[in-house]
This record gives sequence, structure tokens and C-alpha cells, in this order.
Amino acid sequence: ALHEGHVVSAQELTALLQPVFTQNSGNLILFLQDTLSIEDFTYLSESYGNKNPFQNEILQSSPSSLVLPAVDCKATRYLLSFLQESGDWKLTNTTNLDVSQLEVNTSKPNLLVVQLQPLASGLNEISTLETIAENDKIIGRLTMDLQERGIHFSVIYTAVRPSRISRRTDVVWELRRQLMATEEDDSSSYPPLNVTTGNDTCILFYARNFSLNANNSVFIDLINATFVTQNVDTASSECSNINTTLSLKYTKPVNGISSLEIRFLMTNKFYEGSARNWSTLDSVEIVQDEEKFAKFNVSVISAPAEYSFHCQLVGTSNLHPARLIPTNNEAKNWDVFISTLQIQGFNIENNQFSYASDCTGFFTPGIWMGLATSIVLLWILAYGIHMIMQLTTNSRFDDPKGPALSVPQTE
Repeated sequence: ALHEGHVVSAQELTALLQPVFTQNSGNLILFLQDTLSIEDFTYLSESYGNKNPFQNEILQSSPSSLVLPAVDCKATRYLLSFLQESGDWKLTNTTNLDVSQLEVNTSKPNLLVVQLQPLASGLNEISTLETIAENDKIIGRLTMDLQERGIHFSVIYTAVRPSRISRRTDVVWELRRQLMATEEDDSSSYPPLNVTTGNDTCILFYARNFSLNANNSVFIDLINATFVTQNVDTASSECSNINTTLSLKYTKPVNGISSLEIRFLMTNKFYEGSARNWSTLDSVEIVQDEEKFAKFNVSVISAPAEYSFHCQLVGTSNLHPARLIPTNNEAKNWDVFISTLQIQGFNIENNQFSYASDCTGFFTPGIWMGLATSIVLLWILAYGIHMIMQLTTNSRFDDPKGPALSVPQTE
């Protein structure tokens, strides 16, 4: 069946995947990448000639295959939970890139979820090509290993978000801005991470990009583990009316790091100057392998205690509106980047974020530039009006039937 030009919905995806569960093969492998689009297969293959990153021929050698060029983001976002509910699987999550050591118990249906290397935003096309090529090798190593063992399996290769958002050219200009905003928001939306005490939610945390860089060599993307698959341990988080700590623990996020814990320490204090309570994110701590401890002080992350806090860019860079300032030598080895951060650790109602207090002031650089440009234009307009008002017209005119008009030089 052909599916070009059609966005597959969640219900349609469920129906299309039903044959996978009715086959004799009880093993299913889900290769999950952060971003991928059908155009990547043709664009990256044709643009770089012999550097084609997709070398595997598993799709061609498979007795049956299904290619879906476009799938609704909501369907792929909940694909893992849908697969878990579809059968009595033995679930195995792995981010270890040495998948050849993976053990498969053939006595029970297996669901293997392999987290592939993320395609970090901001990388050039060569880096993207190399990352996809490395992911392709991982897929090839695992599938070849299972084939050599005589294990039958089915494979799903997909991503959480599309890497390329198509733009409709047949939409009138008035609707184009709204269309782009809708597509962008839908392509990268997922529920926030919540920490509960009993039946009440005490911490909400959301980010569109959450990544670390250790020693300028090890890149760690935590979006999938934190928000999509939620393969993160928050049991060490603490909640109270005064102090709240969001603890995020990851097991083997990348090669070379066995454990990683990130703590967000927040306080709720009363300030006499404003006569109200304010919630403040005081510091961020990173603990690697339970030994290396890095601490960052935080600037400009505060909001009224009844509100949540939102900031477009948070990180260690000097260009970010909200900065993470290293306080010890170990912290200098880490680069942190968080985009579209929203966090709330107090007074959460109905399990939803409260009104957000943004880190950006009212007078942004764009507003200042607009005001400066407007002042210059108004000055030009005022000068032009003033010059026009200085123009004078003739009060007397020459009559061809009478004597010539004599105009003194003083006039």
C-alpha cells in the first residue's frame, strides 16, 4: 500500500501494526531516534555521493516491509506505551551502543528499545551525516547478530519528532504564520515531567532541549529519557513548602558514564520589599558516577510563589538570559543548554503549570531597536514638515496687459 501524501493518525498506525503482533515472531526491536524524516533518506544519500549513511539493506531483504513517510507526532510519541500494552513483552531498554552483547531470551516475547544517538540541534550537515551513519551501523550490528543466532524479529525504525517540517505553499499569506506556528508546536510537544507526593503533584518540569556537554567531548541529550520514554528516576526528589529539590537520575546515559544525577534546588521565601513569597531556583548540581560533583549558581530564575518560571534559554553560556555560573572546578568541565525551560516547585494546582513569569524583561533588544528606529523616522518626518512650513508662495503676479511687475531685492 502507498502512503505518500498522507499523515498517518494514531488509530491508523495501530491498525497498520497489528500484523506485527499476529506473526509467529515474538520479538520486536524499536530503534528510536530523536529526529528523523523521510526526506533524510534521499537528501543525505544523494548530496554526499559515496558517503551514503544508510548502508543497511534490511528493508530490501525483509520478506515484508512497511514505509510510512509521515506519521502524526502524537502517534509516535506514545508508540512505546502502545507497544507495551499490545502484548506480554519482556521489555529491555538500552542506550549502550555495544548492542552485540545484548542477551535475548527466546522463551518469551521480547521488546527491545534501542535509544540511538541524538542528532543535536545546531550541528552542520556533515556531523548529522556522521551521526546517522553511526546509528545505521548500530542497527546493522544488532540485526546481523540476531540473524546469525537464528532469532526471528520485526524492526521499527522511527523518531520522536520530524527533522524536516514541510511547508504548505498553497496557503494564503494571512494564514501562513498561524500554520507554521501550529506545525512547529505540534512537532515538538510532549507532556511535562511531574513529581508526585501521594496523589498531589509537587514539581513540574518541561524543556524543549535539555543537553549537556562534558569536557567538550561527550554530548548527552536528555530529552528522550526525561520526557518521552521517561527513563529517569525521580525518587530522590524532595518537596516541602520551603525547600524543593528536583532530582533526575539517569543510568548509562552515554558510553563512559555509568550514572548521572542532576538536581534543581528551589526555595520559597518571603520578601518584605514586595510583601509576598517568591520561589527561586538557587542552584543546579551535577553528580557523575556518584563521585564527580559540579555545582552551579543560578541567576535571574525567580517568580512569585504562585507562578511557574519560564525562560527561552538557560545555560552556561554568557549569551543566555538565565545563566548557570560554575562555583567549583568540576563545574567548569560541563556545558549545559536548556531551551524553553518551564519549572514550578510550589503551589501546583490541577497538575498543571500556573501562569508563567518569564525571564525576559519587557524591553527586549527588539523593542529597543524598534523604538530607536521609530524615533529616527519621527525626527525625519518632523524635519520635513518644518522645511515645508518654511516655504512661501508669491503674493503678487505679473499682468501681461499692464506694466511689468517690479520686485525689490528686499522682498
